Amino acid sequence: QVQLVESGGGLVQTGGSLRLSCAASGRTFSSYAMGWFRQAPGKEREFVAAISRSGSSTYYANSVKGRFTISRDNAKNMVYLQMNSLKPEDTAVYSCAAKQWGMVVPRTVLEYDYWGQGTQVTVSS
Repeated sequence: QVQLVESGGGLVQTGGSLRLSCAASGRTFSSYAMGWFRQAPGKEREFVAAISRSGSSTYYANSVKGRFTISRDNAKNMVYLQMNSLKPEDTAVYSCAAKQWGMVVPRTVLEYDYWGQGTQVTVSS
């Protein structure tokens, strides 16, 4: 089992940047594929980005491709989401998620086993 704690959210102006962090507990972090999801008020939770266990493969939603970068540091049990060129429509609660083992990096909510509490990102226009 793994516990996830996000940090780094906040209020930023349009065009600004934020870096979200997700700290994972446990000694088997490298066995988990990791993902970031977001949920805006009144909307479904949606996929943002995912990274393979080794970090060699990354995936992004079309809406964030070219602006967001997911990365991980297995030695520190950390996964990051660098968000640049932020837009008001990026406003949401961002959560990290973990999926142990598996051959494919998950990109849907139902495929992930563990979730953090989330961190609020607000982009003002």
